[in-house]
Amino acid sequence: MAAISGHCTFRSHQSPLSVPASSFYGGTLRSSSISFASPLLARRTHISCQASSATSPPSSSVNGTAKGEKKDFLHISDFDKATILKILDRAVEVKAHLKSGDRSFAPFKGKTMAMIFAKPSMRTRVSFETGFFLLGGHAIYLGPNDIQMGKREETRDVARVLSRYNDILMARVFAHQDILDLAKYSSVPVINGLTDYNHPCQIMADALTIIEHIGRLEGTKVVYVGDGNNIVHSWLLLASVVPFHFVCACPKGFEPDKETVDKAQKAGISKIEITNDPKEAVKDADVVYSDVWASMGQKEEAAYRRQVFQGFQIDEGLMKIAGPKAYFMHCLPAERGVEVTDTVIEAPNSIVFPQAENRMHAQNAIMLHTEGEEGLNCIFEILSTNNLVVV
Repeated sequence: MAAISGHCTFRSHQSPLSVPASSFYGGTLRSSSISFASPLLARRTHISCQASSATSPPSSSVNGTAKGEKKDFLHISDFDKATILKILDRAVEVKAHLKSGDRSFAPFKGKTMAMIFAKPSMRTRVSFETGFFLLGGHAIYLGPNDIQMGKREETRDVARVLSRYNDILMARVFAHQDILDLAKYSSVPVINGLTDYNHPCQIMADALTIIEHIGRLEGTKVVYVGDGNNIVHSWLLLASVVPFHFVCACPKGFEPDKETVDKAQKAGISKIEITNDPKEAVKDADVVYSDVWASMGQKEEAAYRRQVFQGFQIDEGLMKIAGPKAYFMHCLPAERGVEVTDTVIEAPNSIVFPQAENRMHAQNAIMLHTEGEEGLNCIFEILSTNNLVVV
């Protein structure tokens, strides 16, 4: 593990104390590095941490442009279980800090993020832009007509230009190849805000929501009812890393990508089922999950899909089969009266709005992970033990 250079400054109501970089190892402050005169002083101390790696990571280049090792967030299965759970733990911590009303924690101060939207979205834009702002950064919205990526300018050129201006690139696009090309040619981290293939940020928010309401993700039964789309692919990729029971109930001909299903099943981590019987699927579910039957770019098929998907609407009858412990989740926007009834989405066991809020908190943790904010481990460890305030 690389040594950490930098410092932590502790400000109390008396005098500041600076802790040298040698106090850090792996981003955690050694308990022997600092002592306080009293527990009260410890609890009234403010902490500011800055840390950086003392050794340079290996670098590569694209057309002569130096490119340091970076952390993209493209697919959940790019990470191991420990990393995914660590990001989710970070989301819980940062969410609690923001909920406290304290706005002094600003790890993205002086940083910018370019947000590329080939597909417009309320939740994705507002959650990323607000989250980045609340943590000190500035996000720049680039709508469908601002770039016309792949038409007016090649994706590889867009990546190399924007990564010279910004610290993070986030993109919500149609073709999955576009996000792969952005990551290949960008010199800064790239976050997948959605592609036609997968939606990893949404599923991280979903996992966070399940942990908050059920107490765990591992060992739960999550049943998705509807089209085998990008949401299903992301659930399958998560199931290839973290153990739980995932069932996708969809009409024949609308199953998820076979290669992705095979990958998840061959991983041997979770129990994976693909079925055409929603009533059998939802039995004993912890979560019943739905999405629109016709996604953006498929609206011309909406009338046809409504016919094919008859019997796959989540209504009170289906939730009754699922059982009293089952929560209802939906990634939104919902077409009430189509894939889900109004009664179900408004029921006490519906957690769609906490789920929507958690998009921001999960994405904050993802952005912190991609930026390698090593000093945060120090902050949160001390916060949890001493009830300190971060500055």
